[in-house]
Amino acid sequence: IQDFSKAMSQAGSSQFQEVIRQELEYSMKIELDKILATAHSNEIEHTKKDLEGFKKLFHRFLQEKGPSVDWGKIQRPPEDSIQPYEKIKARGLPDNIASVLNKLVVVKLNGGLGTSMGCKGPKSLIGVRNENTFLDLTVQQIEHLNKSYNTDVPLVLMNSFNTDDDTKKILQKYSHSRVKIYTFNQSRYPRINKETLLPIAKDVSYSGENTECWYPPGHGDIYASFYNSGLLDNLIAEGKEYIFVSNIDNLGATVDLYILNHLMNPPNGKRCEFVMEVTNKTRADVKGGTLTQYENKLRLVEIAQVPKAHVDEFKSVSKFKIFNTNNLWIALSAIKRLQEKNAIDMEIIVNPKTLDGGLNVIQLETAVGAAIKSFENSLGINVPRSRFLPVKTTSDLLLVMSNLYSLNAGSLTMSEKREFPTVPLVKLGSSFTKVQDYLRRFESIPDMLELDHLTVSGDVTFGKNVSLKGTVIIIANHGDRIDIPAGALLENKIVSGNLRILDH
Repeated sequence: IQDFSKAMSQAGSSQFQEVIRQELEYSMKIELDKILATAHSNEIEHTKKDLEGFKKLFHRFLQEKGPSVDWGKIQRPPEDSIQPYEKIKARGLPDNIASVLNKLVVVKLNGGLGTSMGCKGPKSLIGVRNENTFLDLTVQQIEHLNKSYNTDVPLVLMNSFNTDDDTKKILQKYSHSRVKIYTFNQSRYPRINKETLLPIAKDVSYSGENTECWYPPGHGDIYASFYNSGLLDNLIAEGKEYIFVSNIDNLGATVDLYILNHLMNPPNGKRCEFVMEVTNKTRADVKGGTLTQYENKLRLVEIAQVPKAHVDEFKSVSKFKIFNTNNLWIALSAIKRLQEKNAIDMEIIVNPKTLDGGLNVIQLETAVGAAIKSFENSLGINVPRSRFLPVKTTSDLLLVMSNLYSLNAGSLTMSEKREFPTVPLVKLGSSFTKVQDYLRRFESIPDMLELDHLTVSGDVTFGKNVSLKGTVIIIANHGDRIDIPAGALLENKIVSGNLRILDH
């Protein structure tokens, strides 16, 4: 229903709805006050900030009903609002690129756990390449920048209460590197019971059986928590002007000097407050959020906001050709201004979860890119696919560990020996989901330079120095096992059953 309250008032019950809303807000306030009352004196300040933020989000959640976009108002973005990267690169770099770099801060979203890949602890601490973790690679990249240009680009990690302790322990190992590292924490919000819409937490603690009661509210929380931490003001005082924000598991999100120069020295003299890197959709990205023109503003539309009748149209590669990589460049002064006016407007994402005991809860989240419409003079830049290299699964991990990429100063680049610039499609079955199982099944990572497509299902192991070319499909039947022998070359092959392949 487009406008819930309007529809209800036609039924003569809008006042009734309003009464229910007020009662829910009142009950929520009482519950949150009870939780706050259990906080120790040293926790009161930040718990209060967290619960205030949550209360605002909950208030908006009760006001909004139905999809948050009116599909009829969605338009293609105007030509000049999404610039091709080639055009920005063609401007070249000024001589004083170091002074431009000194205005930059790199922010990595580091709130996620490695649970989807069967790992405990922060995802950023999973080894991705030659024993290096996501965090190692990030630090190496920035250190390389600082050494090459004699600059001082700091790294800021936005942790969540799930990742903060483990991340801080590991940061000691970088104490001698040439990168200043700061951290701040995402808010901690209470999960609410889907039926009663009240918090399931009874007190402020979040250890033991209470871990399931709380959640970090999505990366859209960066604006409020960065501001509340005091770090935003400190960086502005140091003369920093832009942050480059990206997911720590996107190995393509390195600092791009051409984009930075475009921000600091805009060709028309008018600075952008917000730049979103987008890239062309492939069939694998049909669910990614896309940039549209909406009420004369650039706006990020996510699949969750699309009315059901239009989901197929949203997924179409021909109508919406690009998607958000979540590599964002944002002006610090603009974040401060908007945060102080409480003017950052992000759609609420309602994320339903079922807890281990079977209880249905919802968590209210926001996405960092959704704020684009609140900033002035925002811009999309259509970047090469190489700037979007996320590692979400072990299938992605296989690609970045393979000889498709070479590693240089923390940055992965596609090997020049690969004939075509696209990445092979890799689908590893459930026996490979967990990192430790995946590692156990490969004695060494196969040669994949000439691979187009790989599907592996069932109990399969790979010996040393296997080569995969073209399309390779390996399916072990239930209860059977396939061992690909050392040195095997599989080119356009389908292997099934319980074969132990010997000839090659």
